Amino acid sequence: MYLALLYDTVPDHAARRQPFRAEHLALARRWHAEGRLLLAGAFDPPLGSLIVFRCSGPAEVEEFVRADPYVKNGLVTRWQVKPWTVVVGGEEPPP
Repeated sequence: MYLALLYDTVPDHAARRQPFRAEHLALARRWHAEGRLLLAGAFDPPLGSLIVFRCSGPAEVEEFVRADPYVKNGLVTRWQVKPWTVVVGGEEPPP
């Protein structure tokens, strides 16, 4: 199952993220290495981000959110998980 995680972030996110960036990226890279996180990045201008997962369901993505230092430290103002139906690409079987 593919899921999209959408973050809305504080207006000064780029300036405030530095103390938490290494820990945030380590979390994302660990999930990527495990095959659960496929893509992640910020929108331009950086007022939010999109993270695409391939995992068992929304509860697994919510586990990522609870562990994310950006969320824990108030840099994310709102988040939502949306099931995503892939029409082209993503042919690899789920892990």
